[in-house]
Amino acid sequence: MMPHRLRLALLIAPIWVAAAALAADSIDPYIWMEEIEGERALAWARVENERSLKELQADPRFAKLHADALAILNAKDRIPNVGFAGNDELRNFWQDADHVRGIWRRTTLESYRAESPTWESLLDVDALAKAEEANWVWSDVICLPPEDRLCLVSLSDAGKDAVSVREFDTRSRGFVEGGFRLPEGKHRLAWLDANTILVATEWEIGQLTTAGYPYIVKSLQRGQSLAEAHELFRGDARDGGYGVDPIVLRDAEGAVQAVMASRPLDTFTGEYYFIGGEAPAKLPLPLQSTIKTYVQGKLTFTLEQDWPARSLKEGDLAAYGLAALKSDPEHAAAQLVLRPGPRESIEEVASTRTRLLVALYENVKGAIVAFEPKGDIWVRAKLEQLPGNSSVGIVATSDRSDQLIASVASFLTPTTQWLADGATGRVERLKALAPRFDAANHLVEQLEATSKDGTKIPYFVVRPKGVDLVGAAPTLLYAYGGFQISMTPWYSSIIGKLWLERGGTFVVANIRGGGEFGPAWHNAGLKENRQKVYDDFFAVSEHLIARKITSALRLGIMGGSNGGLLMGVALTQRPELYNAVVIQVPLFDMIRYTQIGAGASWVGEYGDPAIPAERAVLERYSPYQKLRAGQRYPEVFLETSSTDDRVHPAHARKAAARLAELGYPYLYYENMEGGHSAAANLNQAALIDALEFTYLSRRLIGCGCEQP
Repeated sequence: MMPHRLRLALLIAPIWVAAAALAADSIDPYIWMEEIEGERALAWARVENERSLKELQADPRFAKLHADALAILNAKDRIPNVGFAGNDELRNFWQDADHVRGIWRRTTLESYRAESPTWESLLDVDALAKAEEANWVWSDVICLPPEDRLCLVSLSDAGKDAVSVREFDTRSRGFVEGGFRLPEGKHRLAWLDANTILVATEWEIGQLTTAGYPYIVKSLQRGQSLAEAHELFRGDARDGGYGVDPIVLRDAEGAVQAVMASRPLDTFTGEYYFIGGEAPAKLPLPLQSTIKTYVQGKLTFTLEQDWPARSLKEGDLAAYGLAALKSDPEHAAAQLVLRPGPRESIEEVASTRTRLLVALYENVKGAIVAFEPKGDIWVRAKLEQLPGNSSVGIVATSDRSDQLIASVASFLTPTTQWLADGATGRVERLKALAPRFDAANHLVEQLEATSKDGTKIPYFVVRPKGVDLVGAAPTLLYAYGGFQISMTPWYSSIIGKLWLERGGTFVVANIRGGGEFGPAWHNAGLKENRQKVYDDFFAVSEHLIARKITSALRLGIMGGSNGGLLMGVALTQRPELYNAVVIQVPLFDMIRYTQIGAGASWVGEYGDPAIPAERAVLERYSPYQKLRAGQRYPEVFLETSSTDDRVHPAHARKAAARLAELGYPYLYYENMEGGHSAAANLNQAALIDALEFTYLSRRLIGCGCEQP
């Protein structure tokens, strides 16, 4: 799910439609909750927090669950997520009990191979926040290749998507005096050279799209004020998606080969332009395509739609020769790199100095494949030495060599981190996570349910061995179902310790809307087909019950963001299937979603409530409007964050208020910081984990399994 600004239906809909929408909005008694940090809304949230915390923390299981979560999340022996930098550096952002806000640090590859690497601190966010009396949360860093000495550090106030930016020198380990600096905003950034950055931001008040994102790219020279920046590209305030992005393509030595802009038109369509010349030049790509990376003179992209003019299909990975594309865009030949099979999907694309890397999944199990461009031919080689039957992710790649770092995990096998060479195929294990829970007595199964329209829906079950299937297992079902995001197996220390080790069963459903089987799997659940996503989820739920893995009294569900919307639909459409529902940072009011938070950027996924036909679809499932009296809703647990400027906290607030109005029991927790992740640090994450699993224990293991 991604990213704010009020969208007036009057601008894009017939007047009668806008008037009807405004009339409907005017009778919403909880519209005041849409003021994200309004005093009345925050006072209400504090009262709700106090009630829910008092109830959950009084449960005798809470203290142990909280202690276990804290120990896991703050453990010193976690595997760092490192990235290559410069000639021989690995960098990492790290949080633990001693660095609650976090520390940005570096080491060498040789040192990192040791059990206890020697780290050098670059920036201590705890110390910075204390010195500046600010609530800084680390957001991102972008460094200038090939040295990666000069970096743009983004810091968020309390975890919001909006960030403040400062230039940092990794040699002196401090912010650059008089260096680049941007005030709080949803910026899009790229380095051009040591004295020039490309910036998309709110240059003048109101210069944002209806979703709250920048649409104008300018070049900013060192020493210039923002008012002096030179415009390079301009989209349109009516554009959807996540705002215009500057892109700089470089060769392996760091030399600039092209300057581009990505212009999203809505959630999943967009245009690409070469910029910096006399006028922007549009690239000949379909609207549903995504540029991935640049390697050895080739610009690679994936297709989310068929492209008959180039004999390419939905799901393909393809490439252009950059020189030919720049000289004659209309006649440049596109080369097919990879066409996935019917049960395959491309999860990640990255590049090293000479190789194109693809994390390729078959039936939701991953591998890494390296491609070497030789003229118009791409020579394929699988990194065979990486473990199979697992999830495989590309953690980092080097532009200076063909090295990459991969992460391999499965539900019961702790994560391992591998150093690989994309050219030679050589693989070396770097780190292995120590087991966080006893997995010896569990097994993993991959099963299939049949959805309402006959589609086979795969899902994973992680459950105790040797237990009779009599419908008695406390079971937690998790799913997402949107934005082409795949639910692949992962090793969750928290779920393992706080749920599996205590006898619970964990299920992950690969429903449509995700990317498990490529763009077609995602596109099958868009807009008017949204109900298929929910039918898939219900099919998995019913299959679990039919196989007597669990029962409705022992089945709980959890999902966040778009998955939180899924939970709301499950609650309002099929409440009889569930006895616990954890709804995390959700979308809930799908009639007003484009007017709160960053909802206007997601109309490509859900449809636009200002368009009558699309509004009619939304009205059929929008959970906020579907809450009714006299239903058999289980007690739900709603969570959000006061600083979530992506999916606005009003969705969860209004859901709780409506449940209260109708007389249903519920629990509600609103973290006062943390943004869309709902937690600004590991301590906050541990508290939320403990609250969730205390609630699930009450509902599914004991003290809540009675017939409602």
